[in-house]
Amino acid sequence: MQFRPLGRTGVQVSPLCLGAMMFGPWGNDDRADSIRIIHRALDAGINFVDTADVYSAGVSEEIVGEALQGRRDDVVLATKFFMPMGEDPNSRGGSRRWIIREVENSLRRLGTDYIDLYQVHRPSPSTDVEETLGALTDLVRAGKVRYIGSSSYSGSQIVEAQWASRERHLERFVTEQPPYSILVRGIEEDVLPTTQRHGMGTLTYSPLAGGWLSGRWRKDAAGTPTSAARPSARFDMSSAANQRKLDIVEDLAQLAEQTGISLIEMAIAFVLNHPGVTSAIVGPRTMEQLESYLPAAGITLSTEVLDRIDKLVAPGVTVNPDDNSYGDHTLTPAARRR
Repeated sequence: MQFRPLGRTGVQVSPLCLGAMMFGPWGNDDRADSIRIIHRALDAGINFVDTADVYSAGVSEEIVGEALQGRRDDVVLATKFFMPMGEDPNSRGGSRRWIIREVENSLRRLGTDYIDLYQVHRPSPSTDVEETLGALTDLVRAGKVRYIGSSSYSGSQIVEAQWASRERHLERFVTEQPPYSILVRGIEEDVLPTTQRHGMGTLTYSPLAGGWLSGRWRKDAAGTPTSAARPSARFDMSSAANQRKLDIVEDLAQLAEQTGISLIEMAIAFVLNHPGVTSAIVGPRTMEQLESYLPAAGITLSTEVLDRIDKLVAPGVTVNPDDNSYGDHTLTPAARRR
């Protein structure tokens, strides 16, 4: 794989980042098999691994730590904090109190004395960004964290954090981790231009749009999930937006076949083709899934193919707003005109 610069850090990472969310009870509960998948990814040239404390309540970090024994220094290791890790209302969020405590838990589970990239899993409207940045700055200065990043921040939140870092002389977020796929293109409008302006690395997640672009779910196919089986609005097959997605997937599958690649390869290559994207996070549950992702790192889509994709899903458009990771777009009462 041809490595890419991680923003302006000087660190080089692979275009595919191995996401570890499926390692553990959330996905693959066979620890030995999960470790084999991680080793295969490393042997294939992936040097970037991303996990989070909340994935399987810490088990994912434990599996990653075990898999990296003897290979830790060859890997750019990223993890995240913010999501609830228990019933205690203070065992979550972006407060100094929680960050200083939880980084020690992640270090222990990962079996390492430093984290290359420590990321805020979500922004917190109730926590001053300077509080979060101040705590993360102390971790960098203590040598426990090398770099810090954000995840699912809006363009304005990214700018606010960059301004606070500069104004208060704090460490700045060097990466952002947003959702991005052919079906979820909202970040092209604001987030990607913002990260590019600030010289940030962009690590996109869900390039297969939660399985919609895996080729497994097709219009009128028996394996396509029903609303009853998956009650989330993202899979409510009675909605017009999801029916539209099924139509688009049919057209995309035909385009991939005409191009001589799989739908999975085309979907991941599409993400990697954007100049603002550093790495696409792929989260396999099985070895077969990993093997289907790996070829995408070497595929460059032609202008003709990209133009045809743009006709199916216009740049900047998220086909179903329920697929975005930025919360409800309904204005709060305080923000309304009346």
